[in-house]
Amino acid sequence: MKQDRTNSRSPVTVFLTIILVIQLIVVLYPIAFTISAAFTKSNSLASTSIVPFPRYPSLFQFRRLLTPANQFVKGTTDVLGTNYVHWYLNTLQIACMNTVLTVLLCSTVGYIFSRFTFPFRKTVMASMIILQMFPSFIGMIATYVILWKINGLNTLWGLVLVYAAGSLPFNSWLMKGYFDTVPKELAEAAYIDGASPFTAFARVVLPAAKPQLVFLTLTSFTGPWMDFIFPRLVLRSDDKKTLAVGLYEMISGRAADNFTMFAAGALLVAVPFTVLFMLGQKALIQSLAGTGGKE
Repeated sequence: MKQDRTNSRSPVTVFLTIILVIQLIVVLYPIAFTISAAFTKSNSLASTSIVPFPRYPSLFQFRRLLTPANQFVKGTTDVLGTNYVHWYLNTLQIACMNTVLTVLLCSTVGYIFSRFTFPFRKTVMASMIILQMFPSFIGMIATYVILWKINGLNTLWGLVLVYAAGSLPFNSWLMKGYFDTVPKELAEAAYIDGASPFTAFARVVLPAAKPQLVFLTLTSFTGPWMDFIFPRLVLRSDDKKTLAVGLYEMISGRAADNFTMFAAGALLVAVPFTVLFMLGQKALIQSLAGTGGKE
């Protein structure tokens, strides 16, 4: 009986194994090809092989990225560097400011909706969800005009305001759902011990919501690294560009053929993501497993 059952399952096992292998190839091959292109000395993709990795790996594209735009790459007399480091620092600064502002605002707003009752509370929460159903680019003209009025165009803080305001509805709802799962008795015990509402929130409730705060931190930090539309709209000068805009301009236009340098730049973008994920993966898994909500 066991042998018959094993034989009957073997075709299914083989089929699932084939599907898994195909999925791995589809997911991993673009990554392997990007890594291969990043270590190719030539700028053209025609010099790269379909089968990664290059026969003669080179760090030339990385040296070119890290060389300032007004200097020649070491060992050359006709190849200038780029503003990649400047773009990288701009994006890192925007990501850090957006993370701090988003975590502070969304955790506070989420706690208010979770613990306090006030007029039109449910109406406001429903409106926040409805606002998230509309694509962000619908409000691009209004965003541009508002930033123009407050002198926020071509500034990093103006872009941070756009990101923080855009993520406020959904992330506040997300934090509200997690705060609903935190027992109210924790804050009440702190009140009995003489703690103020702010102290109870900062020292008791927030530590209990650490998994969700880690998730919010990761998503808030990674968002600015991948966004292209709003930096393209808000930032004008070359010294204020983000990585997404700068890397795009490397390969846009008829004369732009810096595809391998683009691959090297994209590879370096993954460094902060990998570090953050390794540091917060345990709390991230806990937040995905423990999020709940109630009215």
